[in-house]
Amino acid sequence: MQVDIDLGNRSYPVIIGTDLLEKSSVLLAPYITGKSVCVVTNEVVASLFLKTLKSQLSEKFDLSEVILPDGEEFKNLTTLNKIFDVLLENKQSRDVTLIALGGGVVGDMTGFAAASFMRGVNFIQIPTTLLAQVDSSVGGKTGVNHALGKNMIGAFYQPRCVLADVSFLQTLPARELSAGLAEVIKYGLIADKEFFGWLQENIKKLTEGDEGTLSYAIKISCECKARIVSADETEQGLRAILNLGHTFGHAIEAHYQFQNILHGEAVAIGTCMAAHLSHDLGLINETTVEDIKKLFIAANLPISTREKISSATLYEYMKVDKKVKSGQMRLIVLNAIGEAKVIAGIPQEKIIKAIERAMP
Repeated sequence: MQVDIDLGNRSYPVIIGTDLLEKSSVLLAPYITGKSVCVVTNEVVASLFLKTLKSQLSEKFDLSEVILPDGEEFKNLTTLNKIFDVLLENKQSRDVTLIALGGGVVGDMTGFAAASFMRGVNFIQIPTTLLAQVDSSVGGKTGVNHALGKNMIGAFYQPRCVLADVSFLQTLPARELSAGLAEVIKYGLIADKEFFGWLQENIKKLTEGDEGTLSYAIKISCECKARIVSADETEQGLRAILNLGHTFGHAIEAHYQFQNILHGEAVAIGTCMAAHLSHDLGLINETTVEDIKKLFIAANLPISTREKISSATLYEYMKVDKKVKSGQMRLIVLNAIGEAKVIAGIPQEKIIKAIERAMP
């Protein structure tokens, strides 16, 4: 199956299916410019999939590779330079194609490298985690973290193609699969009430890794993101709703220095904080908040932090966020299941209260 991201002459397909890596030579050839391909991956993914990808591409293309350390804590400018080092050592030119083979960290960093190298070269996403397949590989957000904020250094830069091989997900630890489900649930919350109901009915199959159920969830998630990105590519308005729970979640990740918590876990907690805030603003009722929390629990995701964190500390982290404009924090809240909006100027005490309601 295929979902098209409609961006005029920068449009591209998200190809979804099983065992796609074994067909990657045929599937990717139309989207590779020139003869040079540089595959960027990490240590864990390389041991699982790099050999197959290289065997598919080596007959037609001149290959080089960059194997990065695994983990969100390495998503920084120092690690990014490892990609540039290999590109320059191999005397690559503007016709090189970068292929991101990995999860969200690899995809974000490869995309940013592609946007920056020689002021822009071709790149392709092959996301290997559920979170990357439904979210970070689609839409063109690329970048790295800074010690003071997540994804604060980056660019909007679209891939030529996304290859979402559902077979990859069979290799994921259960915790990683659940982390991806946080983003899947988000799509139901912000734009598709019917999908949210489907998730309530099918969450057990998703956590068990049923490929047919996962394929459908990936397709619907990508279709939802495609509609939003096509309408607002550079997040001037509507696209911001894709960040439901993320300002809270990024603050939690920063508190833990991007270690010992997965992005999807932080987003789940952050979304619960956003749900509490929506309730406190009189937008949704307590039953809706509980329905949201129950679905995250069923997905084996946390709905509160492991220990009590200073709400004032998290609030300070939230102030270093891309959605802050003219000194005002802009947060995504819910009008109802399937309907989200951006609000600025929410009183600090209400935000603090929402944070504290998702503490143990």
